[in-house]
Order: sequence, then C-alpha cells, then structure tokens
Amino acid sequence: MEKNKTAVVALSGGMDSCVTAAIANLDYNLALVHINYGQRTQARELKAFNEIADFYNVEKRLVIDFSHFAKIGGSSLTDYSLTVGKADLSNKEIPNSYVPFRNANILCASVSWAEVINAQAVFIGAVYEDASGYPDCRPQFFDAFEKVIELGTKPETVIKIETPIINMSKAEIVKKGIELGAPLNLTWSCYQSEEEACGECDSCAYRLRGFASAGVEDPIPYKVRPKYI
Repeated sequence: MEKNKTAVVALSGGMDSCVTAAIANLDYNLALVHINYGQRTQARELKAFNEIADFYNVEKRLVIDFSHFAKIGGSSLTDYSLTVGKADLSNKEIPNSYVPFRNANILCASVSWAEVINAQAVFIGAVYEDASGYPDCRPQFFDAFEKVIELGTKPETVIKIETPIINMSKAEIVKKGIELGAPLNLTWSCYQSEEEACGECDSCAYRLRGFASAGVEDPIPYKVRPKYI
C-alpha cells in the first residue's frame, strides 16, 4: 500500500522509540530524527539509530547535536560528576537520570523539521509508566504541546503529536514490537554502558522486567541480568 503521509519519529535507538517507529511505519513514510545531547551512551545510541533506520530503509534522517544539555547539567546522563543511580522500581521520586525538559527540546526540533518537510505528525515513544520519574512523559504534557504547535506554526500547518505506546506497560511494548517485527535486537536502552548493558540502571531494569513479563529473552548483551519481575 502506497503511503501519502509523512511522520517525523524521534528515534533515540531505544526499545520504546523503535516500537513507536514500527507503529508509525504502518501508515506513514518515516522521517527519523535523533538527538545527541552529550549522554553517556551517545555513540551507542547513534549506532542503534542508524541500524534501525537502515532496517526500515529510511532515507530521511536528521541527527541534531544539543550540546546545551551537557552545559546545563543537572542529570547523571550528561553530568559525569553525578553517579547513575541503581534501579529502584518502587521509587516514585524523580531520578537523577531525568534530563530537565528534554522531551520539550526534542519536540521543538521535531516539529520544526516536520513543518519544513510537510509532515503530518510527530511520533515520540513516551511511556506513562515512566511518568512517575519523568514529568515530561505525562499525556497532559503532550496535549499541552499540541496547543503550542497550533499557536507557534504557520496557519496552514497541522501537526499532530502521536504517542502510541504511552499507556502500554513495558511487557506490552515488547509484545507489540514482536508482533510488528520491530528489530528489538538493534536497540539500546542502557544509561551508562556501551559494550554491554549494565543491567542495573532504571532503563535496563524497566526493559528487563518488560521482557521477563512478556516471557521473552532480551536479545541484547548484559553485564548482569537481575530478575526484575
């Protein structure tokens, strides 16, 4: 089926954004954007981005450097004087891995590109399960940002923000990825290691718990594989 719509997909290279791209690919031509922001696993995430883009044969790719995040600091992902905390899935406080207002920055860049290439939607792999730790993963944040787009773009511009996995659990995301044939083996989610995933940070913990709950073996290598059920 020929697609006559284009969507910009914010693709970090992680599992959530990969499955989001797979969902967008059902109805849209993909334009993939990746943000380097000085994170500890920047090189590995960029590798994952390009491999996933190759898998879907995407020609429209944009890699943007947000060097200001490292200068601003305030997150263990960009400030190397801070230690990435070990996972505590019962903790409802904002973890130090939170990058202040990151999703707003990502959306701004994605919307700018979407307006230029006449895309009809911007997809982002936000998950409400993460919202207790990351306030910019809440559905009401994206609802508010759609109003910002309406007010801040050309009158003829109509761009919808799509968050197709926002209400899914990690297990449901794994199952959806498998259902759609998404290349989960190419993804990278770890916050602090690039050769083998640490298995101990929040991102590894949520991912491992998702695969375990789905009854599927996570295909990427880990230094340790704690059981997060």
